[in-house]
Amino acid sequence: MTALANPRAVRLACREGRFSRPTHGQAPGCEQANLVILPADWADEFLRFCVRNPRPCPVLGVSEPGAVTMPGVAEGLDLRHDLPRYRIWRDGVLAEEPDSIAHAWRDDLVAFALGCSFGFEAALDAAGLTPRHMQLGCNVPMFRTSLPCKPAGRFHGPMVVSMRPYRARDAIEAVRITARFPDSHGAPLHLGDPALIGIADVSRPDYGDPVPVAADELPVFWACGVTPQAAIAAARPPFAITHAPGFMLVTDRRAPG
Repeated sequence: MTALANPRAVRLACREGRFSRPTHGQAPGCEQANLVILPADWADEFLRFCVRNPRPCPVLGVSEPGAVTMPGVAEGLDLRHDLPRYRIWRDGVLAEEPDSIAHAWRDDLVAFALGCSFGFEAALDAAGLTPRHMQLGCNVPMFRTSLPCKPAGRFHGPMVVSMRPYRARDAIEAVRITARFPDSHGAPLHLGDPALIGIADVSRPDYGDPVPVAADELPVFWACGVTPQAAIAAARPPFAITHAPGFMLVTDRRAPG
């Protein structure tokens, strides 16, 4: 399927059930967002968690309780339908992966849009550094690490990272490019030996799809907005909703040029 250039067209296609795959490459040049939705009595603690962990959790927007819109993030947004796949959590355990959350919506829910590394991939692609998962047409590989997040209230847990392999010279250029995108996690957290951040096998991601890493390449790891899902599993709120990893909210916000 050809990439959609207009972010609103991507959201409408999700709403109408015409788009159901990972969103990398869609609306190039626009920021994409991780989604976290929590009951209002958990929202303040989660916001503090984001403030204390800005690399994996850069906040792009926060909704009013019960609102399905998020001004400044996406025009005409309906949070219940406009992502290709969601996750519903109950007591910190994944319960469903639906393509709509209308059946689960509540008036006390507060939504958070958090920056995503898909926001810098158009710049990598334009520089001739097309990420491997985009070349292969699959989801980006993501891993839980041994790097702890700074806790806030009931929220705690490990950092999650996404991985893109590059040769050493290209990895240096990827660092330079992605550092311009702080709202999309910025520069990598780690390059090279995955064991140093607690990853035993880069061929077996915890989320997303595996991609090959050639003998002359380094695995390069960026902070990832799936980190809150690890924190939800640890904090065990009675109810939560997130995006499915790789199935993002495509926003109207333009990424840095």
